Amino acid sequence: MRKTAALVLAVGLMASLAACSTSGNEEVAAEDCTPTASGSVSDALDITGAFGEAPEETLTDVPLTVTASERTVISKGDGAVAASGDTLTIDYTIYNGETGAQIETTTYDGEGLAQLTVGSGLPVLDDTLLCSTEGSRVVGIGTAEGLTDEGLAAFDLTAESSIVVVADVVTVEATPEAVVVEQEFPKATGEAQALPDGFPAIGVSVADDEAGTPTVTIPDGDAPTELQVATLIKGTGDVVGPAADVLVNYQGIVWGSKTVFNDSWASGAPVQFNTGGVVQGFTAAIEGQTVGSQVLVTVPPAAGYGDAGQPSAGISGTDTLVFIIDIVGEGPADE
Repeated sequence: MRKTAALVLAVGLMASLAACSTSGNEEVAAEDCTPTASGSVSDALDITGAFGEAPEETLTDVPLTVTASERTVISKGDGAVAASGDTLTIDYTIYNGETGAQIETTTYDGEGLAQLTVGSGLPVLDDTLLCSTEGSRVVGIGTAEGLTDEGLAAFDLTAESSIVVVADVVTVEATPEAVVVEQEFPKATGEAQALPDGFPAIGVSVADDEAGTPTVTIPDGDAPTELQVATLIKGTGDVVGPAADVLVNYQGIVWGSKTVFNDSWASGAPVQFNTGGVVQGFTAAIEGQTVGSQVLVTVPPAAGYGDAGQPSAGISGTDTLVFIIDIVGEGPADE
């Protein structure tokens, strides 16, 4: 459950806000990369403000309509070129091209940078970033294609709606080769553990199926305000260390609405990620546990998505979350 701004994450809930160091993809030259072409609409967008500062654009000549993405470079940096598969940190502001309203923005303070992999996010955002260089400000416009139904509803869009993206490319990194984590256990397997004293009376029942699909029952009453972790099943595998690559099944529930907002069991396959790239509460639940364990955690906003929440997932800035997690595999920790 990685943390990022809501629109990027509305494609699928896996992106990160963690800052990264600058190394760049030096193997890709600008002449070897074919960017999205500019067009009459993107060229006409009058974006004001300097790189690293929030743009001052207010879209007035709306609605803006395109059928394919257009991209225009506002100011060109001289750093590494963003190729497909590279990891970028960016500041960005996104507008509804139909109404001119700002949908969301990063903080432009060096702290709230969004991190994403080119080619794995919202298509209009990928089209805007591909072939951009570090230090560049680029503007792109395209459709909302690629957003989930929940994301479209959250931002009052349709798949044909236009979206304007202003992006400042802060860093470009060649993404390291992924560590493949093999599934060691089909589901949590080990000794059942009692809930610790003071832990909320959350009900958990596990189906008698191959994956051990759980049903979580949230009790009535106020949400807990503290991060609390309970080991429900103590696995027999290795201990998960810091910044470890893991394979997990998990389900996330909003305490107040008692609704499930993400469920890898329902998708049919465990999810792989690094424990250093997820929200604080998820990291705290997994690191130090043994592979094969089942863990239950309550995550207040400060240890989850903060005051901004995740509107596309139905999470407000005051929502406490509950995750149930089966740790079914682990790879080597980062050096």
